[in-house]
Amino acid sequence: MLNVNYNPDVLSCLANLSNDEVFTPPKLVNEMLDMLPQDLFQNKETTFLDPVTKSGVFLREIAKRLNEGLKQQIPDQQERINHIFTKQLYGIAITELTSLLARRSTYCSKYANGDYSVCTDFENEQGNIKYERIQHTWKNGKCIYCGANEEVYRRTDDLETYAYQFIHIDEPQNIFNMKFDVIIGNPPYQLNDGGGMGTSAKPIYQKFIQQGMKLKPRYLSMIIPARWYSGGKGLDEFRNDMLNDRRIKVLVDYFNSVECFPGVDISGGVCYFLWERDNHSDCKVISIRDGNKNEMIRPLLEKNTSTFIRFNQGVSILRKVKSLNEKSLQSIVSSRKPFGINSSVRVSEKYSKNSVKIYSYPNNGYVSKHKILKNEAWLPEIKVMIAKAYGERGSFPYLVIGKPFIAEENTCCSETYLVIGPVVNQNRAKNIQYYLATKFTRFLILQKKNTQNAPKGVYSEVPIQNFDEEWTDEKLYVKYGLTEEETKFIDSMVRTMEL
Repeated sequence: MLNVNYNPDVLSCLANLSNDEVFTPPKLVNEMLDMLPQDLFQNKETTFLDPVTKSGVFLREIAKRLNEGLKQQIPDQQERINHIFTKQLYGIAITELTSLLARRSTYCSKYANGDYSVCTDFENEQGNIKYERIQHTWKNGKCIYCGANEEVYRRTDDLETYAYQFIHIDEPQNIFNMKFDVIIGNPPYQLNDGGGMGTSAKPIYQKFIQQGMKLKPRYLSMIIPARWYSGGKGLDEFRNDMLNDRRIKVLVDYFNSVECFPGVDISGGVCYFLWERDNHSDCKVISIRDGNKNEMIRPLLEKNTSTFIRFNQGVSILRKVKSLNEKSLQSIVSSRKPFGINSSVRVSEKYSKNSVKIYSYPNNGYVSKHKILKNEAWLPEIKVMIAKAYGERGSFPYLVIGKPFIAEENTCCSETYLVIGPVVNQNRAKNIQYYLATKFTRFLILQKKNTQNAPKGVYSEVPIQNFDEEWTDEKLYVKYGLTEEETKFIDSMVRTMEL
């Protein structure tokens, strides 16, 4: 070891430690800072806020750029450092521990006015990196600001409350009593909501973005999970606002979070963006997958669709499909719980006069007809069924969805499956099954499916066909006029499904 010059950045090491509150590697921070106009770092009036400070890496990297950019305006280094830290850089720590860590990495001392602090002008311990222990405001068992579950997050004084200061206030401008040119950071992603078996969680990262916009900065940039593209679980309004916001100038999308946060697996990937207050134009979308980068300037929402096309190469394909204005396959896909039956239903191995065959997980069997709470008219019909959830990790190509199967007459299913149909005969059911198995169909589903969940909505961009005839990829590619380059891209994303 004595002969090896090994001096890793402690913040790079720290970035690999946590999966709950993801610390940001310095390399990623600088990629985000590169999106900003660089003359911001040459202006001694520019102000920066990290409202979710953890390691302090954003503030530290901004300080480096300002220190270099202000050399001519403030030649004396100590005077320059004092100016940067007291007049330009501000942070709000998410916990007491991270406040100490952030001050240590930014000021080189856990106390801003300590003997070892690089800034000599602070008169208090916190400096411009604040931490205040906040309590949740409970109403009907939930926090009115973040939605935290009272049973889970009501804490004694010796435990963190996880009531983040920035989003637990109606007027965030009062925290520092000033305006900011740039708000940038990596917010907490979720909070346990007490559901399921106690492991269910709800997203909260959108609340930090919404609160940041209230401050009307010139620029706002945050890195968040990409699953908001599909909405759901409190994200529908946020998704709609984001995709219709012409002020989003750049969106960088990582399908695999490990490429962005080494060693951290976040389902659906991650993204970061640059929101510019005075911008009103199409967005530069940068897709990164397996080390390959693809850029395209385009609207976040395609015309006549509510879908954000995640992969730039898929935009031309969807435009060709939508140009025919066909009805969506979604119209014959059931909602969750097609027959009103939970996946926890007890099934019997024996058939009885008052029972019906049920497809469920982990076991198929029979249930009483009294369990059927809706769509009872579907029972005697032929149906196509498909799993409501199907997940894959690793490199493409993917299957995207589980294998569809034909459910005979007098059958039902639990919420494990969705029903497509019902259909009038076996031949149509088989053609629907074949159509779902095509790469073309599954590629269009992939445009909406960002997590393992595959509800009715992921079928919205799939056009319905005449199911009296069989459909193959070759036939579909000709119908929609896809080029060889487009079909090769589909092949790279979706693998063959054997029925």
